[in-house]
Amino acid sequence: MPVAQSLPLDDLTVVELGSLLAGPFCGQLLGDFGAEVIKVEDPGTGDPMRQWGREKPYGMSLWWPVVARNKKSVTANLRTEEGQDLVRRLVAKADVLVENFRPGTLERWGLAPEKLWKINPGLVVTRVTGFGQTGPYAERAGYGSIGEAMGGIRYVTGDPDRPPARAGVSLGDSLAATFATLGTLVALHNRGRTGRGQVVDAAIYEAVLALMESLLPEWQVAGYQRERTGATLPNVSPSNAYPTADGEMVLVAANQDNVFRRLTEVMSQPELATDERYATHGARGQHMEELDGLIAQWTSTLNADDLLGRLHEGGVPAGRIFRAKDMFADPHFVARDAIVRLTHPELGEFAMHNVFPRLSETPGSVRHVGPTLGEHNEEIYQGMLGIDDATMSSLHSAGVI
Repeated sequence: MPVAQSLPLDDLTVVELGSLLAGPFCGQLLGDFGAEVIKVEDPGTGDPMRQWGREKPYGMSLWWPVVARNKKSVTANLRTEEGQDLVRRLVAKADVLVENFRPGTLERWGLAPEKLWKINPGLVVTRVTGFGQTGPYAERAGYGSIGEAMGGIRYVTGDPDRPPARAGVSLGDSLAATFATLGTLVALHNRGRTGRGQVVDAAIYEAVLALMESLLPEWQVAGYQRERTGATLPNVSPSNAYPTADGEMVLVAANQDNVFRRLTEVMSQPELATDERYATHGARGQHMEELDGLIAQWTSTLNADDLLGRLHEGGVPAGRIFRAKDMFADPHFVARDAIVRLTHPELGEFAMHNVFPRLSETPGSVRHVGPTLGEHNEEIYQGMLGIDDATMSSLHSAGVI
């Protein structure tokens, strides 16, 4: 990977309010590409993400160092006038404000976008919520799981004979944050033309809805209700996980006509490609179960390594279902630096996923793990805002920072 002289967003300053995942992941993505992200946290407990996560060696979250990477932490009690004033002073020097409170929260604190624009007309205000800033549900509490349900992904996820399932990650929050990042960059581009900032309104349920392909016209035009189909997609075949002789499962995706022909050649059953039941994409979809059975019968005779070798040599997309330990051992992950290792001040070597997407000339980078609570109070409040020692001491004594 080339070494960039500068990071592509290193001329941007982002003030991140809010907590947990949807807003902070947006801040993480901007920070990955060089933005100075100043995370404002409650002086008592900080972001709850500091305590979240399944595994907590030494009582420490393994999630926080990832979602807060590349950020600076300052503390401010936003329920006080003094804390709100600190945000105003930060905003005066910022390009972006990211928040994920319920609609109306900033307004109650005197930090409405309209008031902030009087301080900084070019400020982009990125607001991530469950249901958006408008509409009858706007003021409802909205976690990612609720947005996943409302946006449609939960209903179609899982096996048909069981209740709706969920992905094993915070899909709704991450999608909303990703779209919020896109909206932020679009708004910044527009600011370059007009000099004016605007609100980026990112709702979790709409971010999920954007992922739902042709779900809506399938119902509106064709009267078709998409249902749960387990490991397969309706009428897309073959595209499934198949068993091997050594007890593994290998994914094979050969639903395109020419790829299916290549699969039948690897199987030494080229006649399947001209069989009217399997000759076209539509026909294969109608006969999915019997075709899957034929393929599984063949894959079950081979060990996973042998099977994958034959499929790759024959130009058929296929692969194992990776776990974390597989990623660390895989040569492709290693060759592309997909995993980056940093030093955590208390946990030592700390691995996490690298920055994505990749830029050829000015790639992003992971420069440090998530900061300790208030680690950068002096740097930001005194160095950036010019607050003197006496005032800092007073703010600290009053519980503002």
